[in-house]
Amino acid sequence: MQVFKYSGPEFNPFGDDVAAPPEPTAGPWPAPVASAPLAAVMTLPGSKSLTNRELVLSALAEGPSTLRRPLHSRDTALMIQALRSLGTVIEEVHGDGDYGPDLLVTPGELSGGNQIDCGLAGTVMRFLPPVAALALGPVAFDGDESARKRPMRTTVDSLRALGVEVNDDGRGKLPFSLYGMGSVRGGELEIDASGSSQFVSGLLLAAARFDEGLILRHTGLHLPSLAHIEMTIATLARRGVVVQNPEPGVWVVPAGPIAGIEVDIEPDLSNAGPFLAAAVVAGGSVTITGWPAETTQVGAELAGILHDMGAEVEYVETGGGHGDLTVTGTGAVHGIRLDNASELAPTIAALAALADGESVLTGIAHLRGHETDRLAALATEINALGGDVTETDDGLVIRPRPMHGGLWHSYEDHRMATAGAIIGLAVPGVEIDDIATTAKTLPQFPQLWLGSVLQADSAAADPLELRNPLEMP
Repeated sequence: MQVFKYSGPEFNPFGDDVAAPPEPTAGPWPAPVASAPLAAVMTLPGSKSLTNRELVLSALAEGPSTLRRPLHSRDTALMIQALRSLGTVIEEVHGDGDYGPDLLVTPGELSGGNQIDCGLAGTVMRFLPPVAALALGPVAFDGDESARKRPMRTTVDSLRALGVEVNDDGRGKLPFSLYGMGSVRGGELEIDASGSSQFVSGLLLAAARFDEGLILRHTGLHLPSLAHIEMTIATLARRGVVVQNPEPGVWVVPAGPIAGIEVDIEPDLSNAGPFLAAAVVAGGSVTITGWPAETTQVGAELAGILHDMGAEVEYVETGGGHGDLTVTGTGAVHGIRLDNASELAPTIAALAALADGESVLTGIAHLRGHETDRLAALATEINALGGDVTETDDGLVIRPRPMHGGLWHSYEDHRMATAGAIIGLAVPGVEIDDIATTAKTLPQFPQLWLGSVLQADSAAADPLELRNPLEMP
């Protein structure tokens, strides 16, 4: 089998001297329909969540760090641009990854007097204000128009409680500015992080640099995406910062040094979701190489979820703590009852719309504050194609119905765009209004998903070219 990798122009978000991948044709993007079972073996770029956490910690470390096989995408480019503006030196160095160079990060003295463009990246808008508070001077934060709708009051109130001057004109959202004094007192802090685990992670990442460290207590009734907080704690532990968790919702971070390290970035398992789901929809198999045997990524839950929805799932260790995860479609897609699917919810909802029974997704009210209100967006778009989705207070009820083609709106949300592509595998005539929004975490998505369909059209005389509508030529 051919290994499924991006083979187009190198993607380089750091300068103009290397061409980016070709942009998809302007206008709606016709989602390819699967014409035969799949047979793909894939290598994917690094995790966005891990790349941006490691970039922040590298900027706060005592010495240089090297990030091997990091993700290169809009979200990580925004993080790099922001950290550079605060005084961190970030250089591209030769690496052995398939999707771009490694990164050498050398900490510098943090300084203000600049504006940070958050784009639509939650990790930038919520991780960097505590870092900017350690700089000397003013730092302004703003982002895309849609970013101004995302909740930020917890970050703003947290910094004020820590003694940082913040001006947001009472909005609790972007844009806002702060004035760093070169240090943050730290100590005890209570927050309500019900809206996003990123509020907790942003504080934990910088807390070791606070004068008194941090004792952080979550006071809300719910805490979404706990796995992402565990990821933050694990990244800190690799750098010598031991976070204590004496009781649920309480974290203790001692003041102390953050080590510079060399770190391998795992492939993005959430980005693997649409490709693995494709095997469930179209039949055949999709294999993701380099799948970590142990990980804090939410995407690791895909193996069990897709098995429960009717797929065969096999994991084969290949050494070094990694292996190959293969999902094989059986011709059936079952409904599922699932709590706290987190960022996997759009992928699961797309599958559920094609299932043989009702699905109930709960515990995902926080998705209303992501790139868009994902619950409303999923219900609207699936229903517009003939599906039957009802929003609940904290999730979705999805009852499969015969679906038809039509325009699928992405809402500037990469996971909405890929959810539409999944449905398009089985429903002819689905068009994604803005597939380029996938550049947020996987710039190569359109090329990877479409590549062999275009190749098959130009070589239709060879039936072997039709076996895999996802595989690159």
